[in-house]
Amino acid sequence: MVSDNANPEQEAQLARETRLNLRASARQNTLIRLAAQAKNTTVTAFILDSASRAAEQVLADRRWFLLDESAWASFEDSLERPAVIKPRLAELISKESDIFDS
Repeated sequence: MVSDNANPEQEAQLARETRLNLRASARQNTLIRLAAQAKNTTVTAFILDSASRAAEQVLADRRWFLLDESAWASFEDSLERPAVIKPRLAELISKESDIFDS
C-alpha cells in the first residue's frame, strides 16, 4: 500500500507489481488521454489515481449504516455502557511495538 503522504506523481514512480488490462471505446480513450494531458500526467497515472480515488470512496461508503429506532437504541445503549478493562488487552497495548507505526 502507498503512503498517504505520497502525491499521485510519486505514486506513479513507485514499482508496480501487477498489470491491469482493460478495453475502452474510442471516445473513452480520447477523453482519458485529454484529461491526463490536461493534468500533465501519464495516462497510466491518471487512470490509477482516478480509479483509486473512486475505490476509496466506494469502500468508505461501506462504513455508513442505517438502523431503525430499536436497533439505534440498542446501539446507543452499548456505547453508553462503562468500559470493561481487559487486562490482557491493556498489557498488549502497553508493550512497545512498531506494529502501529507502519
